[in-house]
Amino acid sequence: MEGLLFYWISWSIWIYLTFILRKNHPLRWRMSAMMLMLIILTSVHFSIGHFELFGSGLFILFIVYMSVSNEKKGLTFYFLVSSLIISIAYSTFHLFEIFDPVWLFFDRGWMLGLIMGGLTLSLQKSFKWRFLTLLAGGMQGEILTAFLLERYSIIDPIGALDFLDVSAIASVFIILWSAFEHVSAIY
Repeated sequence: MEGLLFYWISWSIWIYLTFILRKNHPLRWRMSAMMLMLIILTSVHFSIGHFELFGSGLFILFIVYMSVSNEKKGLTFYFLVSSLIISIAYSTFHLFEIFDPVWLFFDRGWMLGLIMGGLTLSLQKSFKWRFLTLLAGGMQGEILTAFLLERYSIIDPIGALDFLDVSAIASVFIILWSAFEHVSAIY
């Protein structure tokens, strides 16, 4: 069922941010409001031309671009290159999935999530930039895939629940890997 992993993971993150994270954390309310808004916007979708867009995907792209717009030019340039690499990998995976599905040996969402998470971990070092690169690259890859498939009269929704599932899997992978890095640095 599409969206099940996304809803489970995002509600878990929202509960952690709202009820478990310490009360005076500077990002607590902003992050929990963004998670709640993301969950709400999953049901909003509209069409522009031949493309079907979901509100959650556009919200993700807006938040990421707003976060990056205040940074230094060097960091922004590296972010753009990293997110371009992620988006090309995302789009390439989808095209291989459509034109040569034989090489998918287990669930595509898990494969794509682990590939995107691993690629993001190898491109970025900080926790914040890993998430921003993952989300921007994934959404840009969705847009690129939709534009490429539109040439073949295939309508692929942009930012749908299957994209959110893949992003949730990759996010959990990044969280677990970053926690492992943190614990290994302590010991």
